Amino acid sequence: MEFASLEPLEGGWSGETFVAEAGGERTVVRIYGGSRGPAAHEIDAAVLRLVRGLLPVPEVLEVRRASGELPALLVTSFLPGVRADLLLPTLDDTGLRTAGESVGRVVATLGGMPMLDRGVFVDGDLTVERFELELPASLGEVGAAAEALLDEETRTCLVHSDLNPKNLLLDPDTLAVTGVLDWEFAHAGHPFTDLGNVLRFDREPAYVEGVLTTYAGLRGTPPERALDLARAADLYALSELASRAGQNPVADRAALHLEAIVSTGDLHATDG
Repeated sequence: MEFASLEPLEGGWSGETFVAEAGGERTVVRIYGGSRGPAAHEIDAAVLRLVRGLLPVPEVLEVRRASGELPALLVTSFLPGVRADLLLPTLDDTGLRTAGESVGRVVATLGGMPMLDRGVFVDGDLTVERFELELPASLGEVGAAAEALLDEETRTCLVHSDLNPKNLLLDPDTLAVTGVLDWEFAHAGHPFTDLGNVLRFDREPAYVEGVLTTYAGLRGTPPERALDLARAADLYALSELASRAGQNPVADRAALHLEAIVSTGDLHATDG
């Protein structure tokens, strides 16, 4: 596939994602620099093929291995929609609830896609290499309580692991999710990880209600328990982000969240 033009995708990951145009059609080109290993492009393509038809993800058009000095490429279709991080702040409570319902369906679908073992994907066959996560000892009793709660849920599912509004496209009129993007952190993991990610910083009551009510209706977990599990599961990501405080605003905010949780002993605490 040849490209007539190649422009950086706004919000694209690490400057490696571009919008291309060829024959009057737009596509998305991901260029792999090797930081995630030689199989990264094959893993991303395999995950997209796995979930396509169940979730609104782009179609895989071409997968190109690295050759000589040329990097590996993944070419996918271009999806319509507005990034949720840009759209959510403009919505009233009715819109937030509707958007939350749409996002809740995505999270519930992911939570229902079973995997046999927890771990990272290491090749294009989505072979899982098992890993164990541990919370920092500095979290004390709140960390121990979170791990005990999470141990009650033994199921494993496909996890997007970066399911924040920046990686979700919404139809600006219907507020339906039109795209779930950037799967580079996908793995087999705890079924409440993505719910915790979705509700980490976006805590407007109408939005949270929409997400949890829809999730509960599809997955059968009562909203209060689902939220407790989501907050517990998100401690792992919060801790990792907080360790990078000072490097970017998201890490700084995560550090404030984590400080509030530890100081109050409340998984639902926030910096404000």
